[in-house]
Amino acid sequence: QVQLVESGGGLVQAGASLRLSCAASGRTFSNYAMAWFRQAPGKEREFVAGIGHSTYYADSVKGRFTISRDNAKDTAYLQMNSLKPEDTAVYCCAAVSRLDVPTAPGEYDYWGQGTQVTVSS
Repeated sequence: QVQLVESGGGLVQAGASLRLSCAASGRTFSNYAMAWFRQAPGKEREFVAGIGHSTYYADSVKGRFTISRDNAKDTAYLQMNSLKPEDTAVYCCAAVSRLDVPTAPGEYDYWGQGTQVTVSS
């Protein structure tokens, strides 16, 4: 089992930055691809960014968001810059025991509880 705990969400104005953290425990963190998904009210969960052998981003966040990981701390991060109101959602981190990075939520085995990000205009 892998336990994931997110932190770092909040309410910010458009143009601001936030950094989300996802602390993992329970298995060898470096063997897992990590990803961030988000879900806005009334919308489906969508892939935001992932990191394994490489990093991947949704087109909507390319150039603004950066995913990274610190294997020594068993933690993944999502640095979010130039935030827009349309980035408002619950952000969840996910893990899967492989190092390619799937973009479909169903491919992931472990999920955190989520953290709310609200961007006001």
